[in-house]
Amino acid sequence: MIDIHEVLVASNNPGKIREIKHALGKRIPRLRSLKEAGIKLSPREEGTSYLENALIKAKAAAECWDGWILSDDSGLEVDLLGGQPGLYSSRFAGEKATDEDNNRKLLELLGNIPEQARTARFRCVVVLYHRDQPPLTTEGVCEGVITSTPRGLNGFGYDPLFYLPSKQRTMAELSFEEKMQLSHRAHALKKLKQWLLQPPL
Repeated sequence: MIDIHEVLVASNNPGKIREIKHALGKRIPRLRSLKEAGIKLSPREEGTSYLENALIKAKAAAECWDGWILSDDSGLEVDLLGGQPGLYSSRFAGEKATDEDNNRKLLELLGNIPEQARTARFRCVVVLYHRDQPPLTTEGVCEGVITSTPRGLNGFGYDPLFYLPSKQRTMAELSFEEKMQLSHRAHALKKLKQWLLQPPL
C-alpha cells in the first residue's frame, strides 16, 4: 500500500474538493484545499489536453507546497459541437462566466435539436503529483445526453443539463452519494484509490 498521509488538493472549486474528500478521505487522512493551506493560486490553464491542464495546476501548487499534490481537469464534450466545450467548459461563455452563463450558451447552441441526438460525456483526468516522483494519472468518463431545460438543484457546472438515461435523471437530480458512484470524477478517483491500495513493489 502506498503510504501517503497528506495531500494538497490544487483547486478552488468547493464542489470538486467535496467530491475528492469524499472519495479519498478514508485513505488519505489529511486532504487540504488551497484555501485550507493558505495558498492563493490561479494558474492559466493553457494546455492542449486535460492532462496538461491538470499538470499546470499541480506544478504551480508545487511552488508553494513541498509534498503530494492532487489536481484534476475535466470538461463536457458534446458530440454535435465537435467535442465542445471540452477544455473550455468552465469558461465557455467567457473568462468570468458563471455556471448559469455556460449552461445558457450551451442550450442556445443546441437550439431545437431533439434531446436523443444531443449525446455527450463528462471526462475527468486526475493527477497525483510530487516533484520527486513521476506523476500518476487516471481518467474517468460518464456518458449522457444534454437536456433542453435545466433539472435538479444538486451538483454544479453542467450537472442540471446532463441527463443519465440509466437513471432517468440529470446529474443534478442525483443525491451526492449517487453521483459519487457514477460520475466522471468518481471513476477517476476510484482508479486512483485502487492504485494507492496496491502493495509497494
